[in-house]
Amino acid sequence: MRSVGPIRRRVVGSLRRIALASALLMAGVSSLAISVAAFSARSDAAPADAAIVLGAAVDDDEPSPVLEERLRHAATLYESGQVDWIVLTGGVGQGDTLSESEAGRDWLIAAGIPADRLLIENRSRTTKQNFAFARPLLAEHGVSRVLIVSDPLHMRRATRIATDLGLDAHPSPTPSSRYKSLQTQIPMLLREVYHSVQYFMTRQ
Repeated sequence: MRSVGPIRRRVVGSLRRIALASALLMAGVSSLAISVAAFSARSDAAPADAAIVLGAAVDDDEPSPVLEERLRHAATLYESGQVDWIVLTGGVGQGDTLSESEAGRDWLIAAGIPADRLLIENRSRTTKQNFAFARPLLAEHGVSRVLIVSDPLHMRRATRIATDLGLDAHPSPTPSSRYKSLQTQIPMLLREVYHSVQYFMTRQ
């Protein structure tokens, strides 16, 4: 019976530590989620050498609605004179026959963007690879300052990755997004929080 007191104290102490760790974790996640959401509103209006369109899914060799929104925004940046080049990224997804960048190139050419103003890399499968595989194209064509074109909630992580890779990168989120309702925004936000933590822990 004498040991009941110390055991109980140890159990209570463990529960308190678990509760504190859980509270700190939730606070960290909430803070990161707020930061991701706040960053999504940033858009750089200054001229740049190129817009880098981050890859998204392809449906039957056609850009998915998410990718089409990014392409439309990149076309607007070029037509307004804010950028001189559009860099398309993204490889071939599972079950596809055309890469994301090639589908994007075809869409932009059909939209009236000159083919000789489009640069593509068609090997990447992740956001980090989008930038890493685009770097040789940027160097080859003397591209320095770039605008990142993706969905608003993707901006914080994408810009951080590009900067870590040595790019002079600035956000230019799509003004419209397929992620409009709470049912689509919340899962997207949680995915970005997860991938942001994962990137922070593994980037070294």
